[in-house]
Parts: sequence; C-alpha cells; structure tokens
Amino acid sequence: MVFFCTHPYLPTPTFVPKPHNLHLRSLFCLQSPIEPSSSSPSPTHSITTNNYNHLIQSLCSQGNLTQAFKLLPREASPTQRTFESLILACTRHNATSYAPAIDRRLSAADGLHHDPFLSTKLIEMYSHFSALDDARNVFDRTPQKTIFVWNALLKAIVVVSNDGEEALSLFTDMGGKGVHFDSFSYSYVLKACLASSLHVSVVLRRVRQIHGHVLRVGFDSRVHAATTLVDSYAKIGRVACARRVFDKMPHRNVVSWSAMIACYAKNGRHLDALAIFRDMMRDSETAPNSVTMVSVLQACAGLSALSQGKLMHGYVLRRGFYATVSVVNALIAMYIKCGSLDAGRRVFATMIVPRNVVSWNSLISGYGVHGFGKEAIQVFEEMISVGISPSPVTFVSILGACSHGGLVEEGRRLFDSMLKEHNLIPQSEQYASLVDLLGRAGQLDEATKVIEGMNIEPGPTVWGSLLGACRIHGNIELAERACSHLFELEPWNAGNYILLADIYAAAKLWEEVSRVKKLLEARGLQKLVGCSWIEVKKNLYSFASVDELNPQIEQVHALLTELVKEVREMGYVPNTKVVLYDLEQKEKEKIVLGHSEKLALAFGIISSQKGEVIRITKNLRLCEDCHSLTKFISKYTKREILVRDVNRFHHFRDGMCSCMEYW
Repeated sequence: MVFFCTHPYLPTPTFVPKPHNLHLRSLFCLQSPIEPSSSSPSPTHSITTNNYNHLIQSLCSQGNLTQAFKLLPREASPTQRTFESLILACTRHNATSYAPAIDRRLSAADGLHHDPFLSTKLIEMYSHFSALDDARNVFDRTPQKTIFVWNALLKAIVVVSNDGEEALSLFTDMGGKGVHFDSFSYSYVLKACLASSLHVSVVLRRVRQIHGHVLRVGFDSRVHAATTLVDSYAKIGRVACARRVFDKMPHRNVVSWSAMIACYAKNGRHLDALAIFRDMMRDSETAPNSVTMVSVLQACAGLSALSQGKLMHGYVLRRGFYATVSVVNALIAMYIKCGSLDAGRRVFATMIVPRNVVSWNSLISGYGVHGFGKEAIQVFEEMISVGISPSPVTFVSILGACSHGGLVEEGRRLFDSMLKEHNLIPQSEQYASLVDLLGRAGQLDEATKVIEGMNIEPGPTVWGSLLGACRIHGNIELAERACSHLFELEPWNAGNYILLADIYAAAKLWEEVSRVKKLLEARGLQKLVGCSWIEVKKNLYSFASVDELNPQIEQVHALLTELVKEVREMGYVPNTKVVLYDLEQKEKEKIVLGHSEKLALAFGIISSQKGEVIRITKNLRLCEDCHSLTKFISKYTKREILVRDVNRFHHFRDGMCSCMEYW
C-alpha cells in the first residue's frame, strides 16, 4: 500500500498510483529534514566488565570467528558491542555460514532483538551476502524503524536486486510513514531511478524531481548527495545538468571530481574530461585515485591521444596504481585505442596483478579493431586454456574481430559455442555482432534468417547491424525493412535516417532522399556533425566538417587542394556518393573535400615532422572518398597515417590500407 501525507512544498496527490508507475511528487512526504553525520547510526554501547564479552570482541577483531562463536554460548548477556563485532567480522570475512547463528542468538537476547542499530547491521550483512529475503525479514520484525534501518533496506534492494521499482515503492512508504529523509536516502533513491526499466525520459523526469526536492531541503550542499546527482545525470546523458550541479558544489572531494570526469569521458566529451582533470590537479586538497585514472585513460583513448596517455601512464606508475587491475586494464585499452597495439600487449604481458576477463577482453578487442581476427581467436583460446571463463562482452569482442577479418565460419562456430560450451545465452548484443559478421560479408539472406530465428525480440542494435550491412552492399529493400523497425524502436536516432538516405543517394533516388530528410526535420533531429581529432606535439586539435574556425584553415585548404591535384595524376577519383544532394559533380567534390578527417590530415602534415606517424580519430565511419584519398596521400607524402573511425583502425602506408578494402 502506498501512503501519502501533505507538506507545504508539495501538493496533495488526488490519486494513488500503482507502484510501478509512481510519480515522484508522491514519493516525498516531508517534515523537517535531518542530516546525520554518516549513513550508519551510532551504537548505544552498554558498559560491561564481563570477560567473555571483551574476549569475543577481541577474537572478532583478530578475525578468529571460530573461537568467538565457541565462546558465545558461555556469555549469558552479550552486549550490543559484542553483537556488532560478530556481525562486522562475519561480513568482513564473508562467513555466510555464521550469519544465521548470529541472527538466532540475537533473537533470543533480551532487550536487543529489536535494537534498530543491530537491525541495521544485520540488514547490511545480509545485503553483503546478497540474501535479500533475510534482510527483509530483519526489517519487517524491527518495530522501531529508524532512518538507518530504512536506508539499509533501500540500499540493499538497489544493490542486490537492482530492482528500481521496488526501491521506489519503499521510498514512497518511507514518506507515507513520516520518515525523515537524509542525504543518503536521496542517494539511494537516485540510484533506484537509474536501475528502473523505464524509458530514459521518465527516468530523467524522476531525477529532476528528486533534484528539486534536494534543493528545497538544502542537501545540495552535501557532497554525497550532490555527487550522486552528478553521476545520475551523467548516466542518462545530461552532461550540462551534471556540470551545473558540479559547479555549484561548495566542497568537492575526489569522488566528486571523479564523477564529473567520468561523466565527460562516458558521454564522448573527452577533451572536457582532460580539461577538468587538469583543474583537479590544480586543487591542492584533492589527489586523483585509481577510479579517477580509469576515466582519464578512457578520455585519452577516446581521442587517440597517445602522448597524453603516456604521461598518464607515468603518473600511474608514480602513484602506485599499477597494482590496481582496473587501472591496468584501462592502460591496455588506452594504448590499443591510440593505435599502439604492441604497447597494449606489453602492458598485458607485464601485469603484476592477476588478469581478469576484462584484461583478456581488452586484448581480444584490440586485435579485432586492428584487423587481426585470427590473432584475436588465438588470444580467446589462450584465455580459455588458462581457466578464465568468457563473459558476454568477450563474445561481442571476438565476433567483432571475426567480422573485421571476414572470418565468417569461425565467427559462427564461436557464436554457437556460447551456449554449448560456456552456458551463456546469446542476447541482442551477440546477435547484432553475428548479423554484422554475416552482413559485412555480403550474406544478407543469412543475416535475415538469424534475425527471424532469434528467441528474443530483435533490438535496435540487431536491426542497426542489418542496416549498416545494407549500406555497404546497397540493398534498398532490406534497408527499408530494417528502418521500419528502427524508426519505431529509436525514433530519436538521427543516424538511422542518415544511413537510409545514404543508401537512396547511392542509388540516385533523390525523391526518397528528400522524403527521409523531411522526416528527419519533422522530428526535430539533426545529423551528427563529423568531427576528427589529431594530437600534434602533445597538443590536441579538433576539426569539424567544413571547419572555418581553425586559425590555420586557409593553409589547410590550400594544402588539401594541392594534394588532390597531385594525387589525381596518380589515379585518384573523388567518390561523391555520400553527398545527399542532387548537385553538379564539382559542387559535390567541394563538399567531400571539407570532411573533418581530410582537414585533420592536412593539418597533421603541416604541423608534424617527417617520418612521424599521423594519428587521427573520427567520430563517424570513414567515408569511401576519405579512405581513398588517404591511401593516395600516404603514398605521395611517404607518410604513415593511422585513422580510427567508429568501427576500426585503418593503417595507411605506401598507398595501402590494413583493412584491405574490407570495412
């Protein structure tokens, strides 16, 4: 049952919603907010001189649970501190077998079996053991439910079951019973919103409502609550909202800074992530931790900023983070995504901490995006041989490697092994990888059969893979079929409309191109602007398509014009099929000449030394004309050029590309 009470800040609801459709205004029932000093209550320790109590507590602190439990029956009146010591030791040493014994002994203890402090500790212990039913039982039998008891169960539901709707329902119950929320209550309910299965727009509305409530009760100045708000906005892609919360924080700790850096890194704002990291380094009161460095390395990887990444590697070594597996995994991924596969492999080979499945996944993915499919399969087999069980992500990586290498039969065998050999049920991500593998190889009929034979409903990733394959092979009929699903599943994704328009444009179906563009405009969607990054002399530069803001743009255009003139004599012919306008050929050539990767390439030639590898990152798929022109320029200038697009690496040298025209 959902309870409500009135408060001057909030209107009285006129209806009782179902728990799975709760409106956040119904979640709050306020009185004067309280803010305890921590998320756990303070014990009311009784003073005793009994030697058994002291001895049991001492044994617990030493981790000797066996002896402590042998002495427990001899103590007629265990104190609150004794039970606390037993519960904490049991949790700390993962001693699940002792948990029921503690619970039973506590139930028989006069005056303590309903103690809210010990109930909180018991709920936290059962949560640690993922025993949610036992945690609920403790909660239900506790007559005096303090905010700490409520918060303990709220946190348990979010962490253990990841059931956002149940947690939100509990939060509503708290309000209905007049419980005074604290900042930790808001933190847990924000996490519950993110854990719910509702559409992102509904989640955003709930987060904003909670944010407004946090502001009204003055908890926005609390580091814990504000940091959770930053993280919540980050996870639903509202970077500007996260930054506003961050900027208004009167005090920040390492968790706050790390949350903001992660927000930028995970939402593709890599330059901003590095900029705020520099701001953090200027803050003498806060030093980065291992979590911070993972996000910073991800930002370096996102920009292919090898020099910046090497600097961060040095910092990791100086701070002693090399013993943290998540940091080392991030280093492996950083080097691979910066185009230095050998360096990534060296970091992997010299790990001083045990490798986990993420370590292996990084290496498998690295070989895959560089086009070394067979080597990726060898690493996969080596992982299995050393006893590491593959994860679902492993199969996305290995199937992607097979796709980039054209290893169709190997990929199908590995897909079939998921269930047969590793007891993993394929989900949308793995089916999407299989469809991409078959579609890229031109086996569109087989890819369609895979989709029709799926035992789950095909998601946008699956239909998106089919649409991408249709673009490569110019299959209009299947592209339209894929888009009929995609426009319904993700109507906000402009990329699907653009891909369909590309397919129509390649077939010179200009009326259909116009129809798709009008549909795009009617829905208020905009094409993602092509952007490329290049690192020169440890500085990062970004270029947008038809960029007029760069101070060297005239010099860049002049060099590009000269290069095109020279390579035309070598056989280069501009490919303008990606232009979505029915224009004269010369006008189309002007448009493709302004693509961001071409601008970045010309800038790299101007600004770098001869013999230096030019490294470019593109936020979209490399178009056919840019691919062709870069091959000719690599031969004409005798330069090695490394381009990473949204799918893979292209290693250009002497007029050839590592993809062998298969991308």
